[in-house]
Amino acid sequence: MATATTTQTTPSAGGRSTAARAHVQRFGTFLSGMIMPNIGAFIAWGLITAFFIEAGFTPFGPLGGFGENAEGEPYTGLVGPMITYLLPLLIAYTGGRMVYDVRGGVVGAIATMGVIVGTDIPMFIGAMLMGPLTAWVMKKVDSIWDGKIKPGFEMLVNNFSAGILAAAMAIFGFFLVGPAVLAFSNAAAAAVDFLVTRGLLPLTSILIEPAKVLFLNNAINHGILTPLGTAQALEQGKSILFLLEANPGPGLGILLAYTFFGRGAARASAPGAALIHFVGGIHEIYFPYVLMKPALILAAIAGGMTGIFTLTLFDAGLRAPAAPGSIIAVFAQATTDSYVGVAIAVTAATAVSFLVASVILKASKDKGEGDLTEATSRMETMKGKKSSVASAMVGTSGGADTGGDSARELADGGPVERIVFACDAGMGSSAMGASVLRNKVKAAGFGDVKVTNAAIANLTDDFDIVVTHQDLATRARPKVPSASVVTVDNFMGSPRYDEIVEAVQQRNGAAVPAGGAPSAATAGGAAAGGAAAGGDAVAEDDAGSSGEAILTRDRIVMDGGAQNAEQAIDEAGGLLVAAGAVTDEYVVSMHERERSVSTFMGNGLAIPHGTNQAKDSIRSSALSVVKYPEGLDWNGKPVTWVIGIAGRDNEHLAILSRVAKIFGNKEKVRQLDEATTSDEVLELLGKVND
Repeated sequence: MATATTTQTTPSAGGRSTAARAHVQRFGTFLSGMIMPNIGAFIAWGLITAFFIEAGFTPFGPLGGFGENAEGEPYTGLVGPMITYLLPLLIAYTGGRMVYDVRGGVVGAIATMGVIVGTDIPMFIGAMLMGPLTAWVMKKVDSIWDGKIKPGFEMLVNNFSAGILAAAMAIFGFFLVGPAVLAFSNAAAAAVDFLVTRGLLPLTSILIEPAKVLFLNNAINHGILTPLGTAQALEQGKSILFLLEANPGPGLGILLAYTFFGRGAARASAPGAALIHFVGGIHEIYFPYVLMKPALILAAIAGGMTGIFTLTLFDAGLRAPAAPGSIIAVFAQATTDSYVGVAIAVTAATAVSFLVASVILKASKDKGEGDLTEATSRMETMKGKKSSVASAMVGTSGGADTGGDSARELADGGPVERIVFACDAGMGSSAMGASVLRNKVKAAGFGDVKVTNAAIANLTDDFDIVVTHQDLATRARPKVPSASVVTVDNFMGSPRYDEIVEAVQQRNGAAVPAGGAPSAATAGGAAAGGAAAGGDAVAEDDAGSSGEAILTRDRIVMDGGAQNAEQAIDEAGGLLVAAGAVTDEYVVSMHERERSVSTFMGNGLAIPHGTNQAKDSIRSSALSVVKYPEGLDWNGKPVTWVIGIAGRDNEHLAILSRVAKIFGNKEKVRQLDEATTSDEVLELLGKVND
């Protein structure tokens, strides 16, 4: 009985934990929604402060708010009124509008005046409370007489109800909310002072860095650090709190470690991600790299602690929030006496994070070559929405392209009638992928669902599901705004194919395979039929219709000499040229195709082929086969077989269908891997000549 109880309560605990995290994320996102649209105002205030206050670059009393005029009256300036009135009112209006449109924004801003004049500190937290709260109350009050107002009295009732409620909430804020927020701010400031004076502030990284990766940082950063930091900056001229979360050093160190010691897609994309992170200030770009290897959170924490310790050592800080967290924004907001400290803090944080991450990656067996797309999906699931920047780095530019919530999006919609596999030219990889996917859909009993392939340039918005390589998603999506877009990086055995079949089952209703349950080989991805570039199926009998042998013994090499993908393309293409099937220009186009998007298919197979523009360079349909017994690094992917392909008049489509059928069968792949002579390979692949 005890065991049963444990089994039942564990999921509940996990569910409560997930629900709690989701609530915190939504709360943080809401706070961020109030702050982020007004970051420009914070920057404007920071710049005015930097230039015109008494200790600024170009002190000027009428703007900086110091000194007196000719009549002996003190200058008001811009700095004080902006931080006291403008910024809180903007936050309150934004928060109110998020709850109840413009009407909510107006009453929220009015009510916030109560907390502003009731205290002597910047009322950012008060604004974040009063704006949304007043708008919510206004929305509830309006619902009481919705539809009950006599015609002609709507404006009178609406205006007076808004004025009365806003005035009442302003008084409520003056007497209750303002003092409560002031007490909270004083307590929080005292806690910060306690940590600073005792040298414990670096310990905040233990909370902040994991929170960033789990996308809980908005609640901490915009809910606590920005308001407290602004109050501290107003009093002291700068605040270290603005850099507790915004320091780009920890993330940069992790990305540099991947650049030098990672492998595969993670290593290839890390330099670009580092530039976006450090200069663009989009910190979320490195979150998937940490999720891919969770131990790297230690590197982020170590880097964050080092940066904060260095800032406290140099008494460095910023005048205003650095948003986004770009190194440019950081230095733009740094005070003149903080440039050295900030520079050393960022450098030290980067160095420590890099060293720790490097040790973790070098000690790991997989060297960080995990599925970056899957890690991005997990990050977006935790974030609660798509990340356009992170998705662009891995090719998942929105839509149903990965698991989790995206898979649920894929299952939404009407019946699936047409699925298209799109690639750059609509030739090799799309035909291969369509062939594998077509078989899976048919095996599930949905033979009436048409699975075709096409070039991205020829896509039209009349498909239900579009499948494409992850590197091509940004080009495909604008052409098919109505379709679900699924991205893959493994054409032969992507788990996305199973998600598509499940989506078809949900959207079309259950179906029973015509021949009963599919065999293991069929379920594993054996292909049936081909697909024309325009989407029409090509029967297997059409292969080799020219009467010439597509594959001959002299075009099979059992021990290739290439050391990388580029050399392998030359080797496979050279066999096609030697056979008279293509010209040298076709081999050049094979390299162009590879630079556009990888021709790695999965299951140890790559099928380099030319671009659509190189069709005139093909004299006859042909295949070349090169085996690399020791394995070949195909831009981070392991490859044993490289099959060069050239096809005239769409003959390559049926040829690819047969190749897919062979490499989709694990037993056939095993036999090929064990083959030691060209005759054995020709016997196994000879079906392409039928």
